[in-house]
Amino acid sequence: MNIYEIKSVEELVDNPYPGRGIIVGKTPDGKRAVAAYFIMGRSENSRNRIFVSRDQGIYTEAFDPSKLEDPSLIIYAAVRTFENKLIVTNGDQTDTIYEGLEAGKSFYDALTSRCFEPDPPNFTPRISAMITFAGNDFSYDMSILKSADPEGNACNRFGFAYAATAGLGHFIHTYVTDGNPIPTFQGEPERMVMDDDMDRFTEKLWNGLNEANKISLYVRYTDLETGTFQEKIINKHN
Repeated sequence: MNIYEIKSVEELVDNPYPGRGIIVGKTPDGKRAVAAYFIMGRSENSRNRIFVSRDQGIYTEAFDPSKLEDPSLIIYAAVRTFENKLIVTNGDQTDTIYEGLEAGKSFYDALTSRCFEPDPPNFTPRISAMITFAGNDFSYDMSILKSADPEGNACNRFGFAYAATAGLGHFIHTYVTDGNPIPTFQGEPERMVMDDDMDRFTEKLWNGLNEANKISLYVRYTDLETGTFQEKIINKHN
């Protein structure tokens, strides 16, 4: 295995079910920070979702509220900002990180109160990322909290800290691929090539996700000089 291998978003097409995924990186021109988050689903309850922008964040909501069964693990704030930080996660630990920062905790300290999702037999990992903007540049942290064994008896915690590098991003996702139970993501976040063109990157990422299982995608490009940003949401249920 080459730990320095850099993948492209098009390679996602070979994976039917990476689950939920977060990508963070810097454009090749070095001028913008990239953050992306996508969700997939196999059950009717999971697939009955859309991304919406409100309250200065990105939230999951039921596309058809009458079909919503259990909202506990599928309805949450996926993206929030706190001061100079952008938080992106696959669950309600977004709020845990936000509230931890308010209390003076670090990204990693805030997550010590959380573990993987209580959804046996999969025990879906909680994946999180945080971009910290400073001095016309940024750094970013990623975390995965996952079960230590098939029975969910303990939680293993992994954290990764990155300096932003032009043209490079990192991709962390909940599952290796489809299965029953679904195999949990292994190893370090994958290195991924970034793109200066937001529309092209978004299109390639969306088209690379499995057509039957993809649900929603959020992409944000932040200008490092001005702090302004562009964002795009794609929902399978328009």
